[in-house]
Amino acid sequence: MMCGMRQNYFDFCSVEQNDGNSVFEAGAVRRAPQVIGLTGGIGAGKTTVCRIFESLGVPVWSADDAAKRCYVEDVELRGSVVARFGPAVFVAGELDREALAKLVFEDAAALEDLNALVHPAVARSFSSWRAGRDAPYVIREAAILFESGSNADCAAVVVVTAPEAVRLARATSRDGLTQEAVRTRMAHQWPESQLIERADHLVDSGGRLPLVPQVVQIHEELLALVSK
Repeated sequence: MMCGMRQNYFDFCSVEQNDGNSVFEAGAVRRAPQVIGLTGGIGAGKTTVCRIFESLGVPVWSADDAAKRCYVEDVELRGSVVARFGPAVFVAGELDREALAKLVFEDAAALEDLNALVHPAVARSFSSWRAGRDAPYVIREAAILFESGSNADCAAVVVVTAPEAVRLARATSRDGLTQEAVRTRMAHQWPESQLIERADHLVDSGGRLPLVPQVVQIHEELLALVSK
């Protein structure tokens, strides 16, 4: 899964698209950064952990933020979503996230259809973003990293955990959702125990351990990993 990720430069005299692992520049080819996945359930504390990584100089990409942009900027995606879910999911050119959420979180088939439309657009967005980063590694943050198959290109995966009661409190306070609505969204994500089984690194964001030292230690381990 891993490949050498020192900032290697080789003589190369063209500019072209390649397999996504190298960035071609005039006279050189630069290896793209290794990808580290970061995931966790709703309310786990992923955003806070990502901010700590950013403070350490690590570029962070959010699948949720990218999806929001794609709904606006990707004409093909917008057309496909309107065709499947109707024009009411867009208001004044902006996605009505609440209206769309009501449609998909109560209908497993609808959620599957939406994911099939959104994931390719988000993957294209990530590839473009990664190509422009100059760092040993980047963080690819996604709530459904494993479910979407996005972990396949990751050299390692960091899972952020917190007790369910903490996650419920955070999500209801942050998003203005009822506990029932949060539990419905949890039901569409892998259980935390399953995420932990697949994790290479764990961050406990439930308040029992200080966050910063955990992230700093993982950062040092990841730098060692990608430098091999």
